[in-house]
Amino acid sequence: MKFLLIAAVMNGFLSVALGAFGAHGLEGKVSEKGLDQWGKAVDYQMFHTMALFGTALLMGRIQAGMMTGAGWFFLIGILLFSGSLYIYAVTEIKTFAMITPLGGLSFLIGWILLGYAIIKHL
Repeated sequence: MKFLLIAAVMNGFLSVALGAFGAHGLEGKVSEKGLDQWGKAVDYQMFHTMALFGTALLMGRIQAGMMTGAGWFFLIGILLFSGSLYIYAVTEIKTFAMITPLGGLSFLIGWILLGYAIIKHL
């Protein structure tokens, strides 16, 4: 629980910092498409940071492996989805864009596990 809370705090910080960097440091240095990809990465990182934070908090109330699994899938999703989009935005190397769906799948699994744990244990 503590690790996931710390991971959520770190990702929240990174979301804000990377969002500011994208808005102020990348303008004119990457394509418009790259800026859009960067913005999408920031958005999904922050959305799932909040999901990770909420999941970690719920772990104090719901003692289920599914909660831990949901937290890990959210964290892996952030790394794969947002991470690959950040790299793709600045390099335009298509290989990185092909990793992004794996992050999306991780997000979906996280949401399924979280929902199932809530339905089953609350």
